[in-house]
Amino acid sequence: MDALPPEKLLPDSQPTYVASWIYVFGVATIAALMVIIGSGVILSLKGPAWWHFTGVGHFFNSIHLWSVELFFFFMVIHLWGKYWMAAWRGGRSRVWVTGAITFVVAVPAALTGYVSQQNFDAQWIATQAKDGLNSVGVGAFFNVTNFGQMYSYHVLLLPVAVIVLVAAHVLLVRKHGVVPPFELDKGLGSPATAAETAPPGSDAQGAPS
Repeated sequence: MDALPPEKLLPDSQPTYVASWIYVFGVATIAALMVIIGSGVILSLKGPAWWHFTGVGHFFNSIHLWSVELFFFFMVIHLWGKYWMAAWRGGRSRVWVTGAITFVVAVPAALTGYVSQQNFDAQWIATQAKDGLNSVGVGAFFNVTNFGQMYSYHVLLLPVAVIVLVAAHVLLVRKHGVVPPFELDKGLGSPATAAETAPPGSDAQGAPS
């Protein structure tokens, strides 16, 4: 709370280099996640087969599917962009780690969604994934042919983990600020550059404002 008081949670100013598409993809990832959560809540409340038999169900199922597609598309671009920018520089390793782990956790979240569709597509994916998971010794704990287990993982356990990780990632970005470009990072000794690269809530010398 001392490092990031509530009144500093929303940025009121940012360095000029934040005006980059790579950060737009980060925000777009969060926006897609919000659509995933909203459509997923509706689908889960209506039951695991509702989306196959009604027009409204088909609509929300499509919204959920395409928001997941966009979520991964935006996240991969953001992840690789930040990798080539070496976003862990300047004590930001936890920012990078939380983002990377979010991607890792989101993959089984998507897999459990595919095997929870209650159709032949889900059966095919489950039987193909079963052998791979059994070969690495996790089939007893992550049984993709068990609909109840996969459905509970998909609608509760894994989404909660993704949301917690995304929240931690955003808070760490607010605390440490976004990573400066390499050419600015080399010239942090000058007062003008230090003012541009100071994290949110700091003055040019890095002291809390």
